[in-house]
Amino acid sequence: MPPSPSSAGAGAAWASPSASASASASDPTPSWWESVSQARSRIQALSSILPPAASQDVAALADSDRPARALLRSPAAYAALSDALRAGGGADDPACHWLYDTLLSADPDLRLAALAFLPLLAALYLRRLPPELPSSLSGFEAVLLAVYSSEAKNRQGKPVLVQVPDLSVPSLYHTPASSPSSKSPRRPQPPPIPPPQATPVVGVLSPPLEPQAAVKSTKRAGIIGVAFEAYYSKILQMPAASKVDACNAVAAWAGQYCKCRFELDDKELEEEEGDSLGSVSPLSSEAENGKELEEELARMRINGDTSGRNCHEDYDKEARVPLPWELLQPVMRVLGHCLLAPLNPVEVRDAAADAVRVVYARACHDLVPQAILAARSLIELDKSARKAAKAAAAAASGTIVAAGTAGSTASSSRPSSKPNTPSKQRKPDTLLVSK
Repeated sequence: MPPSPSSAGAGAAWASPSASASASASDPTPSWWESVSQARSRIQALSSILPPAASQDVAALADSDRPARALLRSPAAYAALSDALRAGGGADDPACHWLYDTLLSADPDLRLAALAFLPLLAALYLRRLPPELPSSLSGFEAVLLAVYSSEAKNRQGKPVLVQVPDLSVPSLYHTPASSPSSKSPRRPQPPPIPPPQATPVVGVLSPPLEPQAAVKSTKRAGIIGVAFEAYYSKILQMPAASKVDACNAVAAWAGQYCKCRFELDDKELEEEEGDSLGSVSPLSSEAENGKELEEELARMRINGDTSGRNCHEDYDKEARVPLPWELLQPVMRVLGHCLLAPLNPVEVRDAAADAVRVVYARACHDLVPQAILAARSLIELDKSARKAAKAAAAAASGTIVAAGTAGSTASSSRPSSKPNTPSKQRKPDTLLVSK
């Protein structure tokens, strides 16, 4: 464990993330036995800083064949270290020191086990801003800088680009419509004009990363956003508890818990109710039209919702933070995976569904078009996926009921074989006796 911070500053206790990351990256990939021994030593170090009730369960993970993977998938270890992080965060916090050293290890599974705590750490860090003391959040900042420096080194000063295909050029999946040409049998057709060269449309998903030595207020959102990009690149291997913490953190950062977050769901319910009611009498239609107009006007108000409640009320002043696009873009990709990945458990999908609706309400009130489009698309995809799952479940249950009914009908049509069932009387046997 690094030494405790001196009076010269909290940063003196931590090594430079770029230097440590370069030192660990220059080492060759460790062998199987080196990875196992290193993972066991890190697990023993973790068990030494945890309470006795949890240290025994964590220490038992060192006896497995793949201790780093066992640590990543252990709910007990995740819960114990989460409690330690909630109680710490300073420069001399042993939990932050353990995460920092584990992130700089050469074993990729160990780095995954430390990266799984990034959503919880970022949520705790942003919730406690501004700090009471300058060094009270130095542990969290050191871990965030370690993830940022590792991601900056992997990118090698290059931006992350996304290329949009040109639909005017034929591809494997489509052929662009060509303009009809006049065919005349009297004169030969001119040779076809080759299609123009495709001009690739390139968008910058993430700009080149500059080295950072401290978490400044102007760079804080960008550093956390880059850390979530690193988290998203490994999200398939993250445990469910880490994904739930990520969704809860995004919902708390948005903090818009008004009824506007259910706007798209309410519209679908109104459409279903309208289809089920069918035609109505002319007398009641006028009253309903006036009521619908009043609700629509209330829904169009920026400062209020359908219930007349002020949507700009601060529901959670401690957790709500500014959400610039450099932070919101990577966390929306995390929400998209948690919402739509088929192998995620139900609690992850439910947490993501709640979070994306809170982000949608916040984006509508802040008038952020990119966030509105992204959140609205995710909500529509979530509704269609849930509707398809409900229809599939109803079809499966209907098939089971139909099979059961057919079986009972077939069994009732069979002749009964009970002993008390009356049967047709038999004729007496005739015996031939010779005289």
